[in-house]
Amino acid sequence: MESAVALNNLHSLPTGKLSSLSSSDKAKVEEAAQDFEAFFLTRMMESMFEGVSTDGMFGGGEAEKIYRSLLLDEYGKEMAKLGTIGVKDYVMDAVLKLQEAASNQVEL
Repeated sequence: MESAVALNNLHSLPTGKLSSLSSSDKAKVEEAAQDFEAFFLTRMMESMFEGVSTDGMFGGGEAEKIYRSLLLDEYGKEMAKLGTIGVKDYVMDAVLKLQEAASNQVEL
């Protein structure tokens, strides 16, 4: 999954504050945070759609489950790009605080 790849890339970042990070490192942090937000939104929407009936002449079945999952994944990505939920900002702050704490421990 994309979010796992983006989160694994964070381990290679230098520790420190956002202002001390290069533009490519800032982009990695932002990408990982946005991927996490998309993942969160997708899971939230999946739970919302669990109770929606899909029976009928042209509904239901395994194919609809697969396509619904893909559709919700794309909805989550698009909603995360808009940035209106705000999860990305909290994740970025948390990642940067963890990196700063790690750099402070290394300096001791």
